[in-house]
Amino acid sequence: MTEDSRLGGQPTPRVRLVDVAREAGLSKTTVSAALNGTGRLSPDVRERARETARTMGYRPNASARQLRAGRARLIGYVVGELADAPWTFMESPYFARLTGATAATALGHGYAIVLLPAGSLQSEWSTLPLDAVIVADPVADDRIVEDLLAARIPVFSDRSVEGRPEAHWVDVDAVDAVHRTLDHFAAQGARRPALVVPDSTTRFHREVFAAHHDWCTAHGLPELAVRAAEPGNGPVVRAVETALAAGPERPDALFVVAEASPPLVLDAARRHGYDVPGDLLVACISEDEAAVHTEPPVTTLSLRPDAVAEAGIELVVAVLEHGRRETSGVLVPVRLDVRASSVRHPQPPNTSSPPT
Repeated sequence: MTEDSRLGGQPTPRVRLVDVAREAGLSKTTVSAALNGTGRLSPDVRERARETARTMGYRPNASARQLRAGRARLIGYVVGELADAPWTFMESPYFARLTGATAATALGHGYAIVLLPAGSLQSEWSTLPLDAVIVADPVADDRIVEDLLAARIPVFSDRSVEGRPEAHWVDVDAVDAVHRTLDHFAAQGARRPALVVPDSTTRFHREVFAAHHDWCTAHGLPELAVRAAEPGNGPVVRAVETALAAGPERPDALFVVAEASPPLVLDAARRHGYDVPGDLLVACISEDEAAVHTEPPVTTLSLRPDAVAEAGIELVVAVLEHGRRETSGVLVPVRLDVRASSVRHPQPPNTSSPPT
């Protein structure tokens, strides 16, 4: 920005394609082909055109490209689960990675992500030229999903939208996540596994709660589950402490699905007199890299946000650019990374359970 434009004068003229061509000593057609990755050009010519455009600050005319393509190349993005919580989704390692990976993958396909606050009203986004909207982890009866579908905007969400016109889904296998973790606990001798799950109406958390109940029933083991009233480290750690102090027979395994810092989970166990893993096996659904550096390192079950983001954007591109009409979905497998916090018996060196 020039001094004149900052003071309210005339803005700096926009660099045009013809200006780049003149500076590079090339034709306008050659520069256009170089910037679009088309044409039969030598590497030196293509690089000269691109470097000249970069140094001159050339940007394609977005309005003209939008008219030609019939798309704005903007994708809305909203996290439905935390609409009414003081804890924002960017404080969550999972949602931070999911959001970053979604933005990076979308940009690689030429789309920009527009962040929409959870609980956005139709009047707030209806004038935006959104090609599609990603709704991560919507709560039951999420209004924004209904409003987007009513506006004929393609929605990409979890499996709760399966089968609805203009709706597509990417999800993780909640039942597999629970069974994989509890089967691992059982193989290590656990007989009283406790679950800490959010008090949430998202599809994933409802399926986790049901899968835990079914697993305990099938194995003839007591069912101990505690709900964290709110997201965030404080409420989840309090729910962990409630689970550890429940009943005359203390749990011998703890599966923390509500997102919390793994070191804080270990601290809570120690405050209640548990040795990990001697008295208590511990596993957390977490993308927090601190889990590797605790003592002992904490077993984590990853929901693989990078893979979810990649699958979601590939689905968006298939719908917007390749005309996929039928509703579709992708189920992303989870990954269990077994570490010392949940191991009582020796295991082979490679303890990571790959996705299936």
